Amino acid sequence: MPPERFAIVLFTAKQLSLIFSKEVTSHMSPSERNERGSSPQGPKSRRKATETAVVQESLRPYAIADKLRTLRLRRSMGLAQLAEHTGFSPAMLSRLENGRLVPTLPTLTRIALVFSVGLDYFFSDPRKRHVVSVVRRSERKLFPSDPKADDVPWHFETLDFRVNERKLNGYLAHFHPLSQEKVVPHYHPGVELLYLIEGELEMTIGVETLQLSAGDSIYFDSMQKHTYRSLVKTSCTAMVVTTGSTR
Repeated sequence: MPPERFAIVLFTAKQLSLIFSKEVTSHMSPSERNERGSSPQGPKSRRKATETAVVQESLRPYAIADKLRTLRLRRSMGLAQLAEHTGFSPAMLSRLENGRLVPTLPTLTRIALVFSVGLDYFFSDPRKRHVVSVVRRSERKLFPSDPKADDVPWHFETLDFRVNERKLNGYLAHFHPLSQEKVVPHYHPGVELLYLIEGELEMTIGVETLQLSAGDSIYFDSMQKHTYRSLVKTSCTAMVVTTGSTR
């Protein structure tokens, strides 16, 4: 395992406690803070401010706020959308991205899952890259295509979530047999390659409707609006590879 994966253990238990304390108290009312002995003029408050500054300075080289903002913008995702996926408020996410709130490790973990990156992404030296990365079947998580919808056209598993700064994205997709009116077209920058492993799949790309059988593959410009729909009673499975815009 690369040395950078152990970067997070460089923080002491006291520093991690301060990180957690900062995130919790930031949501408290002034009276709640006073009950915890955080008088703005007292010696304890000044000492706490100094210790917090030490933690922030320790985290500064990792540029966590910038990394959070970059992940979101690469997906062309708004704060409200990210809030729906993480369960955090847009206001809290904004403070994290602007460096006004220090995230806890559980907070970073939840955001990392949304963007399919490892936790070490936030603590790794940007000059060092993973060149080999193995994802075990038991490690993959199943995500819906739309976390707000009851019936979704597909679920997916990320095949390369451990890799930082990916040149492409690999997924194992499970398409469901929805009625045509429930399938909503979507598009995204780049190109897409799909290989159907099992089942029968109907795709619409622009104004064209295509049917694929197991063993078939298709490559297309994913800026065209497209949909997927299983033609069998059970889900059909495909490997999907996407890339970002080549411009």
